Amino acid sequence: MSCRHGGLFAVNDVDLELSPGEHLAVTGTNGSGKSTLLRAILGLHRDVTGRIEVYGEAARTKADWRRRCADVAWIPQRQAAGQFPLLVRELLDSGRDGRAARRAADELGVGDLLDRPLSTLSGGQLQRAYLARALGQVAAGARLLLADEPTAALDFAGQEQVAAVLAALPVAVMVVTHDRVVAAACGRVAEMAAGRMREVR
Repeated sequence: MSCRHGGLFAVNDVDLELSPGEHLAVTGTNGSGKSTLLRAILGLHRDVTGRIEVYGEAARTKADWRRRCADVAWIPQRQAAGQFPLLVRELLDSGRDGRAARRAADELGVGDLLDRPLSTLSGGQLQRAYLARALGQVAAGARLLLADEPTAALDFAGQEQVAAVLAALPVAVMVVTHDRVVAAACGRVAEMAAGRMREVR
């Protein structure tokens, strides 16, 4: 598949298959197409040629794309605090299994922040809250987790914690990262440059 931004290829002729339970780290410099690739899988980038299947199904209609967004756990690169006072508990409850997400929040050290607006959290706290939401989605049946720089705002101990959590997941994981700890925890590593992907491990 390929993705365009205007007249330029952001993702150029990428051919990738990720089996159930496999964990893939995607590395590369900024602007190499990593985030666009994840967004295309979710249907958030629509200027796409080629075929994208999740669980063997391509999304064609708006209902298909809504179902895909519900069925795929997602940790965005820039976690939105929002202009409205969305609370941590409301974020967690939006992930299809709020109870599981709250348990994950406890394990990640943000379980005591449920009544805090997202806008008051530090970058690391916000990342952990979005990870907890994604873990709630996995508990609800999502078989694929996409994560875009999930440790960018964390210290080394936090990076190790998140890497261990992702490595323990029994579902397919595709994580865009510059973090060597996270990449080392994945069974496969691919590198993107100028929109093209090559597998390096």
